Amino acid sequence: MITDTFLRPREAFEASPFPDNFAWGAATASYQVEGAVEEGGRGSSIWDDFCRTPGRVWEGNSGTIACDHYHRWKEDVALMRELGLKAYRFSLAWPRIIPQGEGMVNEAGLDFYDSLVDELLAAGIEPWVTLYHWDLPSALYHRGGWMNSAMPGLFADYAQVVVARLSDRVRHWITLNEPQCFIGLGLDSGIHAPGIRLSRAQILRASHHALLAHGRAVEVIREHAKSSPLIGCAPVGVVALPASETESDIDAARRAMFARDSRRMIVNPWDDTCVWSNTWWGDPVIFGHYPEDELSAFGADAPAFTSEEMRTISAPIDFFGVNIYHALTVRATEDGFAQRVEPMPGTPRSSFQWAITPEALYWGPRFLHERYKLPVVITENGIANPDWVNLDGAVEDPQRIDFTRRYLRALGAAIADGVDVRGYFHWSLMDNFEWAEGYKQRFGLIHVDFESLKRTPKASYHWYQQVIASNGASL
Repeated sequence: MITDTFLRPREAFEASPFPDNFAWGAATASYQVEGAVEEGGRGSSIWDDFCRTPGRVWEGNSGTIACDHYHRWKEDVALMRELGLKAYRFSLAWPRIIPQGEGMVNEAGLDFYDSLVDELLAAGIEPWVTLYHWDLPSALYHRGGWMNSAMPGLFADYAQVVVARLSDRVRHWITLNEPQCFIGLGLDSGIHAPGIRLSRAQILRASHHALLAHGRAVEVIREHAKSSPLIGCAPVGVVALPASETESDIDAARRAMFARDSRRMIVNPWDDTCVWSNTWWGDPVIFGHYPEDELSAFGADAPAFTSEEMRTISAPIDFFGVNIYHALTVRATEDGFAQRVEPMPGTPRSSFQWAITPEALYWGPRFLHERYKLPVVITENGIANPDWVNLDGAVEDPQRIDFTRRYLRALGAAIADGVDVRGYFHWSLMDNFEWAEGYKQRFGLIHVDFESLKRTPKASYHWYQQVIASNGASL
């Protein structure tokens, strides 16, 4: 076993200036913060169903109340204004807008998001709207969910309803959040909703429908938006770091991110699907074709597709959003492959047990920008930390401050080296329902007491406030 026994040259980055008009933001997702799952005409989602199934979610937690953002959104926007956010990324709950996933539109659901957008704009905060962050209407799941070939059309219909109401004020759109997770964790490992395990061929078919839904939504936004839209996606960034800055190690890291042979050696040797592939989710969107090495490996299990479908999937987008939290380190082998460098014992980790690897925000954006030639937006980055309210009423989270400073300095170095990065969204604005982890993991800049629902800005909130006000100069 190879271990990382030396300090990599880029482990400690110096502060670099950020561009003017950089989108300093924070992010949330509908099911994780809204609550009110049976109010305002909202229909049921697969996460409501999943949470009701014993043993699926830590301590039986659910998003039934979550942060109660549905009722407390004005208070939350006031906290965003005080923080100085330039942008807020949030998702829409499909079942709040179209309770059965198709058919009748729930005006009360649209009214909620309409009011939220107005409040954000009044506070000087740009809304970045994500159409799908995993809360699929239950009714559509019972019709086959992402396995159903009708899903792309239904998603396009949903997008059109949203665009008709919000696009006069919303310019920034994200179609799908982390398809690797809602396909992989939901339909492959089954640890997320809907909690099933499908065959490889079924998973690949579902992934194709998700990509086609993305493309159909892009077409709808582009055709019907009332203000000039900026459209992107938000996949997981599976990042590989070079063990050194030698050309061979850098090439090995690049290969590990984009070639199946190296990816399988460093990420998940038993992964026999598309799930954690950057290219399966990126190449069709940008280049209009699936990666040949993946298609060859999948053989007869690969999804059937037409040239017209691929044109739809590759409808032009304006930025490449990516969620990056951590990375693996690789070293070049003699034959040019990537060999994983195992972390040293005691490597710093978050409470989620993810390694702390600030270089991920240098090499990830750099390699993605090289390959796809689009502006990059960091649509999520943050750390789970065991925060609590001190006796004096303060919430001290120095680990989050140090984590974010290190990662942002790495991102600044990528920008200084020519990577076109347009924004950074901290995950998350507030502590919230962390999917199968329930309320165990706290990612927020704002502490939420899930009994009283009291919000308490953490030390990191006040630190990030200074970062935003200085456009990164305080880093």
